[in-house]
Amino acid sequence: MAEPGTAKNDRKTTHADEPAGPSRRVRRARRRLLPPPAWWPLPACAVLGLAAGGAYGVLKAPEYAATSYVVAVPDETTEPATALGFAQAYARIATSASTLAYAQPRAGIPARQLRTRVRAETSPESPMIAITGTSGKASEAADIANAVADALSLSSNQAAKNTGVRLLLFNQAVAPAEPASPSATVSAAVGLCAGGLIGGLVLLTRPRGRRRDGSAPAVEAAPVQVTGVTSLPGPAHGGAAEAAAAAAVKEKEPVR
Repeated sequence: MAEPGTAKNDRKTTHADEPAGPSRRVRRARRRLLPPPAWWPLPACAVLGLAAGGAYGVLKAPEYAATSYVVAVPDETTEPATALGFAQAYARIATSASTLAYAQPRAGIPARQLRTRVRAETSPESPMIAITGTSGKASEAADIANAVADALSLSSNQAAKNTGVRLLLFNQAVAPAEPASPSATVSAAVGLCAGGLIGGLVLLTRPRGRRRDGSAPAVEAAPVQVTGVTSLPGPAHGGAAEAAAAAAVKEKEPVR
């Protein structure tokens, strides 16, 4: 029989050898941790796109756009088709250096800066030219559009006797009440859609066949079936096996 004191000492030694309580909890927590799901890039990219789009809409300064319209009118001796052709030509020179030089005093901004804030558009079915001015201020955008429209009309009408077509101001631009740039809500929605699209592309392009722990699954080799070979008996009977093999080869040889 073991003495009582010896049993107590053994029990104390056993408890001392066991790991402490916090370390066992940490091990259990590590075992319970699971890798993220396979579709995690989709929500992650969508959230990033939403944040980026919202930040862009909030930080970007609003931009206003105002449009002025001029129309090409033929005289009595000119056909309407000619006016349509000249409208296309005048739309191309609306942003030229000579036209912007006429418009610069009224627009109140340098000609180099004016070139980046105005655009001209026309339709192949109508002799009307739309001149749009853009600026961070609503009133300045309207002034830019009206200045370029007036300059284009004056420069083109100087040659009206030779072309038979005049440009008349159809509608002046007015200061817009709302900016033309998208709001923060629209920018956030666009960013969300773009982020979701990128996340979907990531899911489609990344390699598949991974386990939840990230390791590749084991690939089992498919059994190889060999056709056209006759099974031969084992080497129990030496002469008989060789004869059977020779007969099998002769049966598979093509007849010439």
